[in-house]
Amino acid sequence: MTRPLLLVLAAVAVIVLVGLTAFGVGRSSADGVASDVAFAETAEITLPEIVGQETAVLTQAPNVPPPIDRDYASRVVVEMETVELTKELADGVEYTFWTFDGEVPGPFVRVREGDLVEFHLANAASSTVPHNIDLHAVTGTGGGAEISLVVPGQETAFEFRAIKPGLYVYHCATAPVGLHVANGMYGLILVEPEGGLPPVDKEFYVMQSEFYTAGATGEPGVQPFSLEKARDEEPEYVVFNGRVGSMTGEDALQASVGETVRLFVGNGGPNLTSSFHVIGEMFDRVYGEGGTAVSQGNVQTTGVPAGGSTMVEFLVDVPGRYTLVDHALFRAFNKGAVGLLEVSGDEHPEILSRVSAL
Repeated sequence: MTRPLLLVLAAVAVIVLVGLTAFGVGRSSADGVASDVAFAETAEITLPEIVGQETAVLTQAPNVPPPIDRDYASRVVVEMETVELTKELADGVEYTFWTFDGEVPGPFVRVREGDLVEFHLANAASSTVPHNIDLHAVTGTGGGAEISLVVPGQETAFEFRAIKPGLYVYHCATAPVGLHVANGMYGLILVEPEGGLPPVDKEFYVMQSEFYTAGATGEPGVQPFSLEKARDEEPEYVVFNGRVGSMTGEDALQASVGETVRLFVGNGGPNLTSSFHVIGEMFDRVYGEGGTAVSQGNVQTTGVPAGGSTMVEFLVDVPGRYTLVDHALFRAFNKGAVGLLEVSGDEHPEILSRVSAL
């Protein structure tokens, strides 16, 4: 091969390499910015030794199990039952919900990074269809759905390692998946990092979702599911914690001036993205998309995709009523996505005060 030809080939190779680099091929992360996040090589994961066994403490929204204070991995037994039952969606409006443990959302599960989770799922004998569970915290086919399918009156069990910390959604994934989710089958599982999360004074569980009823918003009686509205993504109700007014009145969240509050926020969907906002507060820290690293500070509104989550933290400085909303406001004030945080304590006029008209 002649020297001129070799030079031409070398020049072509350089051009191709530069072109590939320009389009991101061979880069360590998007936009050419080196990533400080290491990809886990499954073959190189060192799983901690399992010490002892315990039964998971499960709580219904808006309550959260206490932080995990052990410094070792354990076998954690989780027991749930899928139940189909009719109850109120709004005042005078009933709906036949498909649930985990009889509530919407399902119970909050809290485990630790490295734990071996032994999951028992029963399906009530009164159920009309099979159910299963897909936990976004599970690494493997279907997130556990494939090995957890259970028919009415039976129980199944499987186990998984909680290898990646974060706040994850779980939901039923039995076909048609959208129907099971639209009927209320979702919840949150927190995999705490080995060192735990920073301590706060109050923690609450808030999960948004939508319901597609045949009757219009507020139409009384037992309302059947509308497949047409679900396909068109036109819900009659968008709510927190499974019901209009679930966190208002006597059920409003409670905190005091000077306390730090953490909200574990999930979105069961099945269709809409939430624009989550607390009127009168800024989020001091946001753990975007349910990860364990703070992604931003001093945030007014944060997006929570369907099937996703976030954690937000803030210090309450002054007393009053703080309103939780989806800031797509017709969902909040016309379809139900409203909750309240009532804060008691001393006034701080140096932060907020009324000035008489001049």
